[in-house]
Amino acid sequence: MKNTFILAMVVVLLALCGCASWGSGKGSKQVGSVVDYLYPNAKESPALKSGVTYLRPPVRVGVAFVPGSGLASSLPETEKIKLLERVKASFSKHEFIGNIEIIPTTYLQPKGGFANLEQVARMFNVEVVALLSYDQVQFNDTNVLSVLYWTIVGAYIIHGDQYDVQTLVDASVFDVRTNKLLFRAPGTSQVKGSASMAGFSERARAARTEGYNKAVDDLIPKLQTELDSFKERIKTDVAFKVESKPGYSGGGSVDGLMLALAGLLAAFGYAKRRTP
Repeated sequence: MKNTFILAMVVVLLALCGCASWGSGKGSKQVGSVVDYLYPNAKESPALKSGVTYLRPPVRVGVAFVPGSGLASSLPETEKIKLLERVKASFSKHEFIGNIEIIPTTYLQPKGGFANLEQVARMFNVEVVALLSYDQVQFNDTNVLSVLYWTIVGAYIIHGDQYDVQTLVDASVFDVRTNKLLFRAPGTSQVKGSASMAGFSERARAARTEGYNKAVDDLIPKLQTELDSFKERIKTDVAFKVESKPGYSGGGSVDGLMLALAGLLAAFGYAKRRTP
């Protein structure tokens, strides 16, 4: 009897140790790095392109998530498309933006570099691409006392698993022809919660999705600010030349119609002065 009791205690202790280690110190990480995608062989921070960039409004824009690295980085494509639709709506509010194409991640090769970006831009007929990179970390922390009670009374009653999901989504907008970074905007979020061990997987998955959505909530107003700032900057920045496409009469660095009218008025005034 005594030996049976000791054996039972050993089994319980082993079970507790196993449960206590479950999730302790573990977590998940999802990463899609724009640096890894565009500069796969970089040993240090890449030097950004300079020189003159020609923009031809209405500018055709593509939006895409960069490819992730590793199995844990796979944000479902359906969720990516939903987030990209929201980013697309941000760009569509500006008159100097033309067609906006959502580019599925499957068209972007991991570590594909600017060569792959240029190939995809030709395929979707876009001139500027907004690349969304992401970095999400989910920390799991199991409370040993909760695990003890979970072992005795069941996982559905005691909430022993804590999660903390931190997410960054960063939009980097590149001119494809010159490979030049035009502007960028970041969005961040933090989601806290708890779940029983039995329900941890489902709740954690929902928290990760919530993290991305909240990060994009934070990103969009910043992206709007950057778009407005960029529109004003190209009016005076000598690094940009704006040449509107035929038929376009929207805003740019110089309004061609106003220049034409000014020229006609000047010519009319000159002719009038020459009239005897």
